[in-house]
Amino acid sequence: MPRPQSTIADRVIRWYAGAARDLPWRRPGTTAWGVLVSEVMLQQTPVARVRPVYDEWLERWPTPADLAAEPASAAIRAWGRLGYPRRALRLHGCAGLVTDRHGGVVPSEVAELQALPGIGAYTARAVAAFAYGRREPVVDTNVRRLAARAVLGRADGGPATTAADLATVAALLPADPARAARASAAFMELGALVCTARRPACQDCPLRRGCAWRRGGQPAAATPGRAAQRYVGTDRQARGVLLALCREHGRVDAETLAAAWPDQAQGQRALSGLVADGLVVPVGPGRFGLPGHKANR
Repeated sequence: MPRPQSTIADRVIRWYAGAARDLPWRRPGTTAWGVLVSEVMLQQTPVARVRPVYDEWLERWPTPADLAAEPASAAIRAWGRLGYPRRALRLHGCAGLVTDRHGGVVPSEVAELQALPGIGAYTARAVAAFAYGRREPVVDTNVRRLAARAVLGRADGGPATTAADLATVAALLPADPARAARASAAFMELGALVCTARRPACQDCPLRRGCAWRRGGQPAAATPGRAAQRYVGTDRQARGVLLALCREHGRVDAETLAAAWPDQAQGQRALSGLVADGLVVPVGPGRFGLPGHKANR
């Protein structure tokens, strides 16, 4: 008789007890605001790059009200070169709404979390689980891949989370909400450290004996994996160069911004995109700078 799927969570939780990384957002006493900040910063960004920015951010703004009291430009400057700086504006907007609508306390319900700026279904479930101990399937790329291999016998979990993925992971969670939340964290860690996309360390995996993918001979993915995104020479790099000038100098004339990027058409497109996203605003004739308004209160 095959083992019930619930034992998958038990084995991964036991593994997690000895293998989990010591990360600041996992430490006892971390607030829901700290969890929310970590989840937004970790989107498409490695842990090693997030840690120093996270520590500085929470030291400066330990509560949503602390951030909401400052202009958006402060959040953009503190974000530094973490990448995808619209996330800084979203956190700033979250701080204002949490302060005004929720009494300064990050909500615990998934629907209320999703109503915050830039908070999608994954981040909402992650905050509900990791900050409030809710039984929610928290499914990122790593968890999707882990479940696809261990349960379904497939090499990967596909390009995006589906309702079927959520159902598969939800079925693995223990009934007890607090233990389910720990299982969610453990699944993510196992997928990030052991059940990796290119070189899975199956010999170190607590699920190696019952893994459906291993039993099936580790078949290759049906479709090739996505190639790593190029950065050098892209609009993203151009935007980063122009935004860095505004962060450093506060206000920059259009001629300086134009000279900062060799491809004039691309540079203008990057500047227009920054303005459209609210990361840069006109501050006078032919001059641009960071937004100075406070969170949308």
